[in-house]
Amino acid sequence: MDIESIKKSLNGDLQKTETLRDLEALKVKYLGRKGLLSEVTSIIPTLPAEKRGAFGKQVNEFKMQAASLFDDKQQALNAVSAACGDKALPGDLPDMGMPGISQNVGRTHVLTQVIDEICDIFVRMGFQIADGLEVESEYNNFTGLNIPLEHPSREAFDTFYLKDLDASALGRPAGDGKLLLRSQTSSMQIMVMKANKPPLAVVAPGRVYRPDAVDASHSFMFHQIEGFMVDEGVRFSDLKGTLEFFAKAVFGSDIKMRFRPHFFPFTEPSAEIDISCIICKGKGCPVCGKKGWLEILGSGMIHPNVFSNVGYDPGKYTGFAFGMGVERIAMLKYGITDIRLFYENDLRFLRQF
Repeated sequence: MDIESIKKSLNGDLQKTETLRDLEALKVKYLGRKGLLSEVTSIIPTLPAEKRGAFGKQVNEFKMQAASLFDDKQQALNAVSAACGDKALPGDLPDMGMPGISQNVGRTHVLTQVIDEICDIFVRMGFQIADGLEVESEYNNFTGLNIPLEHPSREAFDTFYLKDLDASALGRPAGDGKLLLRSQTSSMQIMVMKANKPPLAVVAPGRVYRPDAVDASHSFMFHQIEGFMVDEGVRFSDLKGTLEFFAKAVFGSDIKMRFRPHFFPFTEPSAEIDISCIICKGKGCPVCGKKGWLEILGSGMIHPNVFSNVGYDPGKYTGFAFGMGVERIAMLKYGITDIRLFYENDLRFLRQF
């Protein structure tokens, strides 16, 4: 195709062009790297030497004319588009068949998912959810729970105390002791029982704080869920049935459980609860230390002294309590080996849940 033929073809195509999108396609057709003008230019080296200069001049002149024609056409189409206002030209409407632009969608954090799942299980059993303060008094966090003054957990190396503040800052008696960041959600037992009379069935999720060195299994801030039930005639068998229902709902119906005698100041008798290893099914593996069992929580019957401290008659009421670490449950449920992953905000990790 010679220069004159290309000129005629371009003029005809420009007259038919009605949209900016078609105009861009036309530019590619004529002036693109593989366009008609490039095809013509490629034959220059094959021409006799005496004709190359004149032909090259023709090509350059056409290129300039074509660029001017395209500019004029673009201005004309812009003017039409402006006159149409919000009504786009038919050819400028988006192609609904093209893939859309994906959006980054947020999601609930894995720890919040586990908390919601656990709370939902207990709500189905008739428990209510309670929320409390993360800044607590010594009384609610220790004394009311029958934890003696000499107990190691009350030392500054095991608890975050707030400097120069006592319980009066929360509107409580100064005799309730210093203020601290609660080290356990067990403090919710005292807070709820002081404000309510039996029967009670409560689960209380929340953050707790301890001055632990951060490593793969420890953090200075983590989450716990405290649960307790108080009424006349509550027995240890009620505790066993409640926790068995919980464990099977979270880890599967084939899970086995065992209760090991333990000691907690606020429960008597006390027990730690193990489940058969979810990795090796109780046969023994590195995850369970070759024992076939994994510890998931602590529990027991509420100590009579705790009832006396909140004004309940320990001769009339009995109850059970249990507490679990949410991170611990999540790590066992999903096979996570490092607690720090929960707090690093790495989307590659969080998007898996």
